[in-house]
Amino acid sequence: VQLQASGGGLVQAGGSLRLSCAASGRTFSNYDMGWFRQAPGKEREFVAAIRRSGGSTFYTESVKGRFTISRDNAKNSVFLQMNSLRPEDTAIYYCAASTGGVSVGSRGYNYWGQGTLVTVSS
Repeated sequence: VQLQASGGGLVQAGGSLRLSCAASGRTFSNYDMGWFRQAPGKEREFVAAIRRSGGSTFYTESVKGRFTISRDNAKNSVFLQMNSLRPEDTAIYYCAASTGGVSVGSRGYNYWGQGTLVTVSS
């Protein structure tokens, strides 16, 4: 499956952005999906994940209550709504697809998008 992330940009602290990830090539509903991010000089970290049915979602502690992951299997897309953004949310955000279930580790994902840059100014 090919993944294309979009929606990043520059936003002030407290603002919102909605990231999208469009999938193509395979049956999207066969994949659990995740969002990861990588800040400059830091390792890639888990942000959120959603099961293939959309019935369960998972978040890293620092984004709980601010970010919402969702998916539309009819449109082969997964989204990350980010509210109350903070400067520490600044990173390149990647979407990823897994055939092996939801995972908080990047090794659990088989396919990756190219990333979209989110910059939050203070």
